[in-house]
Amino acid sequence: MKIGLYGIGLDTYWGQFDGLLERLQGYQARIAARLQAGEDALEVVNTGIVDSPARAREAGSLLAHEGVDLILLYVSTYALSSTVLPVVQRAKAPVLVLNLQPVGAIDYAAFNALGDRGKMTGEWLAHCQACAAPEIAAVFRRAGIDYHLITGTLDDDAAWREIHEWVAAARVAHALRNARVGVLGHYYCGMLDVYSDMTQLSVDFGVHFELLEMCALHRHREDAEPEAVLAKLEQFQREFEVHEACSAHELERAARTSAALDALAAGNALDALAYYYEGQPGSPYEDIATSVIAGNTLLTMHGVPVAGECEIKNVLAMKIMDLFGYGGSFSEFYLMDFDEDVVLLGHDGPAHPAIAEGRVALVPLPVYHGKPGTGLSIQMSVKHGPVTLLSVVQGREGAARLLIAEGESVPGPVLQIGNTNSRYRFPLGAKGFVNAWAGEGPAHHMAIGTGHFASKLQKLASLLGIAHCRVC
Repeated sequence: MKIGLYGIGLDTYWGQFDGLLERLQGYQARIAARLQAGEDALEVVNTGIVDSPARAREAGSLLAHEGVDLILLYVSTYALSSTVLPVVQRAKAPVLVLNLQPVGAIDYAAFNALGDRGKMTGEWLAHCQACAAPEIAAVFRRAGIDYHLITGTLDDDAAWREIHEWVAAARVAHALRNARVGVLGHYYCGMLDVYSDMTQLSVDFGVHFELLEMCALHRHREDAEPEAVLAKLEQFQREFEVHEACSAHELERAARTSAALDALAAGNALDALAYYYEGQPGSPYEDIATSVIAGNTLLTMHGVPVAGECEIKNVLAMKIMDLFGYGGSFSEFYLMDFDEDVVLLGHDGPAHPAIAEGRVALVPLPVYHGKPGTGLSIQMSVKHGPVTLLSVVQGREGAARLLIAEGESVPGPVLQIGNTNSRYRFPLGAKGFVNAWAGEGPAHHMAIGTGHFASKLQKLASLLGIAHCRVC
């Protein structure tokens, strides 16, 4: 991902006020250095200070050629809006307007002690970033250009937290535009809320959907080498707490399917996968469908989120959370505990072990409820502490939107039925949350991640140009 950084100034000032340009260039260099430092380690395309319409057109062409994903417009001093509009029109990328003063307040005593009104004016101009903010906003509004204003100082922690959130959201948007999402099998028949418009989702998120054949997975499973199956059995022991009741037959079956899933994901360069299949009783496809949970859980844990029941919308929510680094475990409403005012959420099928409370158990199930066959399953709870819920919603109008809520994963009894499930408390209370969430018309699945990061998700929605709703 590339970030475009360009400052604006007024060329008329440079001949009038000695040292002003160099001072402002130094401020912009500080911004560039902070962007390039730390965990972000961004590639920054720095145009320097743009101070005339001619230079603005050059800067816009440069940023367009570099294909920047986000533009940071640093207001170094008062500048004409004619130095702003051409850049953004040519670069065609989202814009953050950085209204960052060098310090929190000018030193009035030192300022007035300068005596020379020329020097005093030059000093004021080094602090008058806010002067141009309304002009820029007015022109952007009239041009129909979306922008986001960040106001503070060059060393303002709150302002930089906001900048880093925008950068993180832009990184996720960039990754989505380059993501390949596999769709294997078909929907769980009759789950009308789960059926998705993949064309619209491609438009809204920029992802590519790769439609996969079950026979391809079957071929990979048949071709799995004994060494690959053994490696998977060893990985099960490392990554899971394997219940003693898991038979050698079921473990081998799951390991072989896991090796095949890895090959399918690698061969198609998948970044996420939605799947569902049943197969005729006794067929090889039923053998695959009843042995995928362990392998799909490992894929989810290692960067390829997998959603069951072919929940395409929800695997996008899971991928978004995974890209932000917060997990994203497949969930639905389980039940409500009115005595404790909590909601239990969980799901059968693949989970996200990286956000588990304690070790993840691999257990045998005598029946997959609502699905054919028997086999191994995952049992876990989400780590106690702050959590965020995300659902990708497609409503009557067609376009996707993000539904968001923040809450807490809390300790207490859960259902030991070979599924993931956890207890959650929300600011609205159990009744209020369920009513508010369901009232927005999502599908019955959602993704759960650890931490509170609704503000990042809201910024992502803005960068993608889609709506969002936060219920708590």
